Amino acid sequence: MNYNRRKFLKTTGGLTGGLMLTSLSGISLLETCSSGKKAIDFGLQLYTLRDDLPKDPKGILKMVADFGYKQIESYEGAKGMFWGMKHTDFKKYMDDLGMTIVSSHCDISKDFEKKAAEAAEIGMKYLIYPWEGAGKTIDDYKKMAEDFNKKGEVCKQNGIRFAFHNHDYSFKLLEGQLGQNILLDNTALSLVDFEMDIYWVVAAGENPEAWLKKHKNRFTLCHVKDRSKTPVENNGLNSVVLGTGTIDWTKVLSTAKANGMKYYIVEQEAYAGTTPLKAVEANAEYMKGLRI
Repeated sequence: MNYNRRKFLKTTGGLTGGLMLTSLSGISLLETCSSGKKAIDFGLQLYTLRDDLPKDPKGILKMVADFGYKQIESYEGAKGMFWGMKHTDFKKYMDDLGMTIVSSHCDISKDFEKKAAEAAEIGMKYLIYPWEGAGKTIDDYKKMAEDFNKKGEVCKQNGIRFAFHNHDYSFKLLEGQLGQNILLDNTALSLVDFEMDIYWVVAAGENPEAWLKKHKNRFTLCHVKDRSKTPVENNGLNSVVLGTGTIDWTKVLSTAKANGMKYYIVEQEAYAGTTPLKAVEANAEYMKGLRI
Protein backbone atom coordinates (compact mmCIF):
# COMPACT_ATOMS: atom_id res chain seq x y z
CA MET A 1 0.00 0.00 0.00
CA ASN A 2 1.59 3.26 -1.04
CA TYR A 3 1.47 6.48 0.93
CA ASN A 4 -1.22 8.18 -1.20
CA ARG A 5 -3.58 5.23 -0.86
CA ARG A 6 -3.05 5.10 2.91
CA LYS A 7 -3.75 8.82 3.08
CA PHE A 8 -6.94 8.41 1.00
CA LEU A 9 -8.26 5.59 3.20
CA LYS A 10 -7.47 7.53 6.33
CA THR A 11 -9.24 10.63 5.02
CA THR A 12 -12.35 8.83 3.76
CA GLY A 13 -12.51 6.69 6.88
CA GLY A 14 -12.55 9.83 8.97
CA LEU A 15 -15.24 11.32 6.79
CA THR A 16 -17.40 8.21 7.17
CA GLY A 17 -17.00 8.35 10.92
CA GLY A 18 -17.99 12.00 10.89
CA LEU A 19 -21.08 11.24 8.88
CA MET A 20 -22.09 8.50 11.30
CA LEU A 21 -21.73 10.85 14.23
CA THR A 22 -23.44 13.84 12.64
CA SER A 23 -27.01 14.02 13.85
CA LEU A 24 -30.00 15.56 12.19
CA SER A 25 -32.81 15.50 14.71
CA GLY A 26 -31.57 12.10 15.94
CA ILE A 27 -30.90 10.73 12.45
CA SER A 28 -27.32 10.43 11.20
CA LEU A 29 -26.46 11.69 7.75
CA LEU A 30 -25.29 8.19 6.84
CA GLU A 31 -28.60 6.68 7.95
CA THR A 32 -30.50 9.33 6.05
CA CYS A 33 -28.59 8.64 2.83
CA SER A 34 -28.85 4.86 3.14
CA SER A 35 -32.58 4.92 3.93
CA GLY A 36 -33.41 7.21 1.05
CA LYS A 37 -35.29 9.57 3.37
CA LYS A 38 -34.80 13.24 2.73
CA ALA A 39 -35.76 16.60 4.12
CA ILE A 40 -38.71 18.14 2.29
CA ASP A 41 -39.41 21.61 1.03
CA PHE A 42 -42.27 23.10 3.00
CA GLY A 43 -44.39 26.20 2.99
CA LEU A 44 -46.67 28.22 5.23
CA GLN A 45 -50.37 28.99 4.76
CA LEU A 46 -50.46 32.66 5.67
CA TYR A 47 -53.89 32.27 7.29
CA THR A 48 -51.89 30.98 10.27
CA LEU A 49 -50.83 34.61 10.79
CA ARG A 50 -54.20 36.17 9.99
CA ASP A 51 -54.07 38.47 13.04
CA ASP A 52 -50.48 39.64 12.50
CA LEU A 53 -50.05 39.78 8.73
CA PRO A 54 -52.49 42.62 7.88
CA LYS A 55 -50.71 44.95 10.32
CA ASP A 56 -47.30 44.69 8.62
CA PRO A 57 -47.28 42.37 5.59
CA LYS A 58 -43.66 42.95 4.57
CA GLY A 59 -42.31 42.73 8.11
CA ILE A 60 -44.22 39.54 8.90
CA LEU A 61 -43.22 37.91 5.60
CA LYS A 62 -39.57 38.66 6.38
CA MET A 63 -39.95 36.92 9.72
CA VAL A 64 -41.49 33.90 7.96
CA ALA A 65 -38.47 33.75 5.66
CA ASP A 66 -36.09 34.08 8.62
CA PHE A 67 -37.81 31.11 10.29
CA GLY A 68 -36.78 28.99 7.29
CA TYR A 69 -39.89 28.79 5.12
CA LYS A 70 -39.09 28.70 1.41
CA GLN A 71 -42.66 28.58 0.11
CA ILE A 72 -45.88 30.32 1.00
CA GLU A 73 -49.54 29.77 0.29
CA SER A 74 -51.46 33.01 0.51
CA TYR A 75 -55.16 33.63 1.07
CA GLU A 76 -57.47 36.40 -0.02
CA GLY A 77 -57.83 38.77 2.88
CA ALA A 78 -59.05 42.36 2.95
CA LYS A 79 -55.89 43.42 1.08
CA GLY A 80 -56.20 40.69 -1.54
CA MET A 81 -53.97 37.72 -2.23
CA PHE A 82 -50.93 39.96 -2.55
CA TRP A 83 -51.43 42.02 0.61
CA GLY A 84 -51.79 45.47 -0.86
CA MET A 85 -49.04 45.00 -3.42
CA LYS A 86 -49.27 44.49 -7.16
CA HIS A 87 -48.82 40.82 -7.99
CA THR A 88 -45.49 41.54 -9.70
CA ASP A 89 -44.25 43.60 -6.74
CA PHE A 90 -45.29 40.83 -4.39
CA LYS A 91 -43.29 38.31 -6.41
CA LYS A 92 -40.25 40.60 -6.38
CA TYR A 93 -40.48 40.85 -2.60
CA MET A 94 -40.76 37.07 -2.35
CA ASP A 95 -37.68 36.75 -4.57
CA ASP A 96 -35.79 39.20 -2.34
CA LEU A 97 -36.69 37.05 0.69
CA GLY A 98 -35.72 33.79 -1.04
CA MET A 99 -39.29 32.51 -0.97
CA THR A 100 -41.78 31.37 -3.60
CA ILE A 101 -45.55 31.86 -3.65
CA VAL A 102 -46.80 28.43 -4.69
CA SER A 103 -50.53 28.93 -4.34
CA SER A 104 -53.31 30.97 -2.82
CA HIS A 105 -56.75 30.37 -1.45
CA CYS A 106 -59.17 32.73 -3.12
CA ASP A 107 -62.77 33.74 -3.72
CA ILE A 108 -63.58 32.02 -7.01
CA SER A 109 -66.84 33.94 -7.50
CA LYS A 110 -65.18 37.29 -8.28
CA ASP A 111 -62.70 38.22 -11.04
CA PHE A 112 -61.48 34.65 -11.31
CA GLU A 113 -60.09 35.07 -14.83
CA LYS A 114 -58.02 38.05 -13.68
CA LYS A 115 -56.78 36.16 -10.63
CA ALA A 116 -55.74 33.20 -12.76
CA ALA A 117 -53.88 35.43 -15.22
CA GLU A 118 -52.03 37.30 -12.46
CA ALA A 119 -51.16 34.07 -10.67
CA ALA A 120 -49.74 32.63 -13.88
CA GLU A 121 -47.76 35.78 -14.63
CA ILE A 122 -45.77 35.47 -11.41
CA GLY A 123 -45.21 31.73 -11.62
CA MET A 124 -47.77 30.48 -9.11
CA LYS A 125 -48.83 26.86 -9.50
CA TYR A 126 -52.36 26.82 -8.01
CA LEU A 127 -55.45 28.76 -7.17
CA ILE A 128 -57.40 26.99 -4.43
CA TYR A 129 -61.00 27.19 -3.29
CA PRO A 130 -60.94 26.88 0.51
CA TRP A 131 -64.58 26.65 1.58
CA GLU A 132 -67.95 25.89 0.03
CA GLY A 133 -69.87 24.58 3.00
CA ALA A 134 -71.66 21.27 3.20
CA GLY A 135 -74.02 20.45 0.39
CA LYS A 136 -77.53 19.42 1.44
CA THR A 137 -78.00 16.96 -1.42
CA ILE A 138 -75.88 14.83 -3.75
CA ASP A 139 -76.86 17.20 -6.56
CA ASP A 140 -75.35 20.09 -4.57
CA TYR A 141 -71.98 18.35 -4.64
CA LYS A 142 -72.36 17.54 -8.33
CA LYS A 143 -72.99 21.22 -9.02
CA MET A 144 -69.85 22.06 -7.03
CA ALA A 145 -67.90 19.60 -9.15
CA GLU A 146 -69.28 21.14 -12.34
CA ASP A 147 -68.19 24.60 -11.21
CA PHE A 148 -64.76 23.28 -10.20
CA ASN A 149 -64.31 21.85 -13.70
CA LYS A 150 -65.09 25.27 -15.18
CA LYS A 151 -62.62 26.99 -12.87
CA GLY A 152 -60.09 24.28 -13.68
CA GLU A 153 -60.48 25.05 -17.38
CA VAL A 154 -59.76 28.74 -16.75
CA CYS A 155 -56.65 27.80 -14.79
CA LYS A 156 -55.53 25.35 -17.45
CA GLN A 157 -55.81 28.02 -20.14
CA ASN A 158 -53.41 30.10 -18.04
CA GLY A 159 -50.97 27.25 -17.43
CA ILE A 160 -51.77 26.78 -13.75
CA ARG A 161 -53.95 24.36 -11.74
CA PHE A 162 -57.17 24.63 -9.75
CA ALA A 163 -57.64 22.76 -6.46
CA PHE A 164 -60.24 22.35 -3.72
CA HIS A 165 -59.30 22.37 -0.03
CA ASN A 166 -61.34 20.16 2.26
CA HIS A 167 -62.66 20.57 5.77
CA ASP A 168 -64.49 17.83 7.65
CA TYR A 169 -67.93 18.43 6.12
CA SER A 170 -67.11 16.70 2.82
CA PHE A 171 -66.34 13.50 4.74
CA LYS A 172 -69.80 13.23 6.28
CA LEU A 173 -72.41 10.83 4.88
CA LEU A 174 -75.10 12.35 2.73
CA GLU A 175 -77.73 10.00 1.34
CA GLY A 176 -75.27 7.16 1.80
CA GLN A 177 -72.40 8.92 0.03
CA LEU A 178 -69.48 11.11 1.05
CA GLY A 179 -69.34 14.54 -0.51
CA GLN A 180 -65.61 14.15 -1.02
CA ASN A 181 -66.16 11.07 -3.18
CA ILE A 182 -68.77 12.89 -5.26
CA LEU A 183 -66.31 15.71 -5.89
CA LEU A 184 -63.49 13.32 -6.79
CA ASP A 185 -65.71 11.25 -9.10
CA ASN A 186 -67.23 14.21 -10.93
CA THR A 187 -64.19 16.40 -11.52
CA ALA A 188 -61.78 15.87 -14.40
CA LEU A 189 -58.27 14.71 -13.56
CA SER A 190 -56.97 17.09 -16.20
CA LEU A 191 -58.65 20.09 -14.56
CA VAL A 192 -59.03 19.70 -10.80
CA ASP A 193 -56.62 18.71 -8.03
CA PHE A 194 -57.29 18.50 -4.30
CA GLU A 195 -55.49 19.98 -1.33
CA MET A 196 -55.82 17.56 1.58
CA ASP A 197 -56.10 19.27 4.93
CA ILE A 198 -54.85 16.27 6.87
CA TYR A 199 -56.05 17.69 10.18
CA TRP A 200 -59.65 17.91 8.97
CA VAL A 201 -59.54 14.41 7.50
CA VAL A 202 -58.46 13.07 10.90
CA ALA A 203 -61.02 15.25 12.70
CA ALA A 204 -63.71 13.67 10.50
CA GLY A 205 -62.65 10.22 11.72
CA GLU A 206 -61.11 9.25 8.37
CA ASN A 207 -57.69 7.78 7.56
CA PRO A 208 -55.70 10.20 5.36
CA GLU A 209 -53.36 7.44 4.15
CA ALA A 210 -56.28 5.40 2.84
CA TRP A 211 -57.57 8.38 0.86
CA LEU A 212 -54.12 9.13 -0.52
CA LYS A 213 -53.65 5.56 -1.69
CA LYS A 214 -57.14 5.22 -3.14
CA HIS A 215 -56.90 8.49 -5.07
CA LYS A 216 -53.27 8.49 -6.18
CA ASN A 217 -52.17 11.76 -7.80
CA ARG A 218 -55.41 13.61 -6.98
CA PHE A 219 -54.13 15.14 -3.74
CA THR A 220 -51.16 17.23 -4.86
CA LEU A 221 -50.99 19.71 -1.99
CA CYS A 222 -51.60 19.21 1.72
CA HIS A 223 -51.96 21.16 4.92
CA VAL A 224 -49.63 19.87 7.61
CA LYS A 225 -51.54 20.67 10.79
CA ASP A 226 -51.45 18.61 13.98
CA ARG A 227 -54.41 17.64 16.17
CA SER A 228 -54.47 17.78 19.96
CA LYS A 229 -54.06 14.64 22.04
CA THR A 230 -56.87 15.94 24.26
CA PRO A 231 -59.39 17.31 21.77
CA VAL A 232 -62.42 19.33 22.75
CA GLU A 233 -65.75 19.22 20.93
CA ASN A 234 -64.97 22.33 18.88
CA ASN A 235 -62.45 21.15 16.28
CA GLY A 236 -61.51 24.73 15.53
CA LEU A 237 -59.66 24.72 18.85
CA ASN A 238 -57.77 21.44 18.47
CA SER A 239 -54.96 22.60 16.18
CA VAL A 240 -51.57 22.39 17.94
CA VAL A 241 -47.85 22.79 17.24
CA LEU A 242 -46.46 20.06 14.99
CA GLY A 243 -45.07 17.08 16.85
CA THR A 244 -47.19 17.67 19.95
CA GLY A 245 -50.38 16.12 18.59
CA THR A 246 -51.63 12.74 17.46
CA ILE A 247 -50.64 12.58 13.81
CA ASP A 248 -47.64 10.47 12.79
CA TRP A 249 -46.20 12.88 10.24
CA THR A 250 -43.32 10.72 9.06
CA LYS A 251 -45.76 7.93 8.22
CA VAL A 252 -48.53 10.05 6.70
CA LEU A 253 -46.28 12.29 4.64
CA SER A 254 -44.24 9.34 3.39
CA THR A 255 -47.49 7.86 2.08
CA ALA A 256 -48.41 11.25 0.62
CA LYS A 257 -45.08 11.54 -1.17
CA ALA A 258 -45.47 8.05 -2.64
CA ASN A 259 -48.92 8.91 -4.00
CA GLY A 260 -48.33 12.17 -5.83
CA MET A 261 -48.03 14.85 -3.15
CA LYS A 262 -46.04 17.86 -4.36
CA TYR A 263 -46.46 20.60 -1.78
CA TYR A 264 -46.45 20.44 2.03
CA ILE A 265 -48.01 23.57 3.54
CA VAL A 266 -47.88 24.15 7.30
CA GLU A 267 -50.96 25.64 8.89
CA GLN A 268 -52.12 26.18 12.47
CA GLU A 269 -55.50 27.54 13.50
CA ALA A 270 -55.41 27.63 17.32
CA TYR A 271 -52.61 28.68 19.67
CA ALA A 272 -53.28 27.53 23.22
CA GLY A 273 -50.20 28.27 25.30
CA THR A 274 -48.34 30.06 22.50
CA THR A 275 -48.69 32.81 19.90
CA PRO A 276 -49.11 32.56 16.12
CA LEU A 277 -45.55 33.73 15.42
CA LYS A 278 -44.02 31.39 18.00
CA ALA A 279 -46.10 28.53 16.59
CA VAL A 280 -44.93 29.33 13.05
CA GLU A 281 -41.31 29.30 14.23
CA ALA A 282 -41.71 26.03 16.16
CA ASN A 283 -43.46 24.38 13.21
CA ALA A 284 -40.58 25.38 10.91
CA GLU A 285 -38.09 23.74 13.26
CA TYR A 286 -40.15 20.57 13.29
CA MET A 287 -40.37 20.48 9.50
CA LYS A 288 -36.62 21.00 9.13
CA GLY A 289 -36.03 17.83 11.12
CA LEU A 290 -38.61 15.73 9.31
CA ARG A 291 -37.33 13.03 6.92
CA ILE A 292 -39.58 11.14 4.53
